Amino acid sequence: MEKYPGKKRIAVFISGRGSNLKSLIKYSRKKNSLIKIILVISNNPNAKGLKYSTNSKIKSYGIKFKSKSSFEIKSLKLLKKNNIDMLCLAGFMNILSGSFIRKFSKPILNIHPSLLPKYKGLNTHLRAIKNKDKYSGASVHKVTEKLDSGKIIYQKKVKILKKDTLKSLEKKVLKIEHLIYPKAIIKFLTSL
Repeated sequence: MEKYPGKKRIAVFISGRGSNLKSLIKYSRKKNSLIKIILVISNNPNAKGLKYSTNSKIKSYGIKFKSKSSFEIKSLKLLKKNNIDMLCLAGFMNILSGSFIRKFSKPILNIHPSLLPKYKGLNTHLRAIKNKDKYSGASVHKVTEKLDSGKIIYQKKVKILKKDTLKSLEKKVLKIEHLIYPKAIIKFLTSL
């Protein structure tokens, strides 16, 4: 018998403090949640988020890897072993290879701190401020082999004020990320 009937079995990849992971765990514990977080994997064995997921009684692995491919091989084995239905990247600072995406062959979602297709990649807040953008925000998108280019599932914007600094904008966008990631997952899963 299935342990979590109707709930999708989710793995989360992180690299750092795991603040988006926390918001996903909080959502997953709601009675009407569509997901159950089974596994957390980090490419940084010292990631603070691992402590949080371990304390939340979720299987957690910090994989120290010699190469990207050895990390991906190990991760794929864990994903398969745990019957994962979907992978969520939450502050995962590594680009997954096309080979990994094809082998996993199930949905992979990512949260990105910009209004995609604007500012793919890194330093999104700095680029938005430098270009005197009126708005920034966050996007949840499907992961494809092209960096930050998959179908956008959910987006929300924040106003950039004249007094905003890199730090204050980052804080504002992070708040929005925590709100929209669970909403994006619901939207994605209910559209399947």
